[in-house]
Amino acid sequence: MSSIGQIERITQNRIVKLFRDKMGYDYLGNWEERANNSNIKEVLLKKYLTKAGYSDELSKRAIYHLQTEARNNDRNLYNNN
Repeated sequence: MSSIGQIERITQNRIVKLFRDKMGYDYLGNWEERANNSNIKEVLLKKYLTKAGYSDELSKRAIYHLQTEARNNDRNLYNNN
């Protein structure tokens, strides 16, 4: 790994620690090499929305619109995020 990559990894580890330890998020691991890697985990998001009390239909629509926006090829990656 280059020194730039090492610096980036250190920064990512600090952010993971903040979200996990201070904010109470669950860390699901490093999925960089995972097959079908995506920034939207539909199954996990659906589970969260259901638990939050949203109907199945509303959850499906929200996930569809989120995926549509995230995959918009007319914008760059920064603007899609």
